[in-house]
Amino acid sequence: MTKQFRIALWMMAAMMVLPPLARAQTSAWTLDACIEQAIKANVSVQKARLSVSRSEEYASQAQASRMPSVSASASQNFTWSKQMDAATGEYGAYEGSRSGSYGVNGNVTLFNGFKVSQSIRQSQLTLESSLLDAKALEESVELSVLSAYVQVLYAREQVNNAANQVAATEKQLQLVEERMTLGGVSRSDYLQIKSSLAAEKLSLANAQGNLAMAHLNLLQLMELPVDDGFDIASPSVDSLMAGMEIPVAQSIYEQALQQKPQIKSAALQTESAKLDIRMAQADRLPSLSLNAGINSGYSYPTNGFSYADQIQNRLTPSVGLTLSIPIYQKRQIKTSINIAKIGLSDAELTEINTRNTLRKQIEQACQDVVTAREKYLAGMDAYDSGAESHQVAAEKVQQGLMNSVDYLFEKNSLIQAESNLLQAKYNLLFATKILDYYKGIPLTL
Repeated sequence: MTKQFRIALWMMAAMMVLPPLARAQTSAWTLDACIEQAIKANVSVQKARLSVSRSEEYASQAQASRMPSVSASASQNFTWSKQMDAATGEYGAYEGSRSGSYGVNGNVTLFNGFKVSQSIRQSQLTLESSLLDAKALEESVELSVLSAYVQVLYAREQVNNAANQVAATEKQLQLVEERMTLGGVSRSDYLQIKSSLAAEKLSLANAQGNLAMAHLNLLQLMELPVDDGFDIASPSVDSLMAGMEIPVAQSIYEQALQQKPQIKSAALQTESAKLDIRMAQADRLPSLSLNAGINSGYSYPTNGFSYADQIQNRLTPSVGLTLSIPIYQKRQIKTSINIAKIGLSDAELTEINTRNTLRKQIEQACQDVVTAREKYLAGMDAYDSGAESHQVAAEKVQQGLMNSVDYLFEKNSLIQAESNLLQAKYNLLFATKILDYYKGIPLTL
């Protein structure tokens, strides 16, 4: 294979590979992709997942509490002492001796008022609650990304509208300038339109600044660095709002009660608080445990017995039962029970408050949809009327039948109507997606 042929192959491969890479780098981000990136990079979500892992370890530890505990021990001792000579009554030199002991012992709880079973159940509830809390946090991130995403769409359309207005006014200014040259329009009219063009360029600059800030906010939620090439996909907003129905708050609330993780988590925490009471009450009952073991040892000097003989002959098996009956614990048990009951009342109030908060949020979201829908429909009517009136005014200006003051009034009215319609449209879009969230419908555009 010649060198030129190898170079040609490399160039063909590069041409096949580079276009997909370029498309991957310049492709617009969809809402789904933004949400996925934000959840993956969010530190709070990662910490919540660590909390889930921690709860899994506690649940495994609680399961293992049913098993017996077994331990082995070994000890070795050395001593030195002087022995008295009975014949002379004097102490001799130091003589050494050693001894050792070995054992294996186990203990298992047979009964402790069912605290082990309740502890296992409680640890499982805690694990499930941790999973739900993590899910609730992810949903919170989703809502934040949705809000930022819609804000980018709104800001971008503001920029497009402002740019179109500037282009139209520049064209109008050119026509007025030509007519002024011919004496058909006064210089005052010309200067008023020119002043209007300057104001519209300022509005365009402000809209571009708002778009940049909206991009920045979304990128920060996704934990991505600022990128001038960043862009999002443009869904068909008008088709998303087609066929909207008036929402019923009670129906949506009943759906949300069955789906929202914060509601399920609050219910699990109430159930866990009930187990706290049962475990505190179990301390009033006797506890029974079984213990068993086997021990042996040796000593030296051996007095004629070898190490193996001593170990074998000193084997001491043991087994026993321990019954503990609480009689008086200085009010500790009663205090624990009362505190557990207070904890249950607190958990029940938290659950009620969580339900009430959800209901209020849904009622507010439904009202937001109704209000936004009315504003959107009114905005469409105002825009259609304004567009028709502006069209007539533009024709009159071209025919010299209207001065610039009246024309600019009609144009500013159209610009305001267009701005109001744009704001109403995206408010309605966001409010509708909030209702989808409460219904359990995935957030997508």
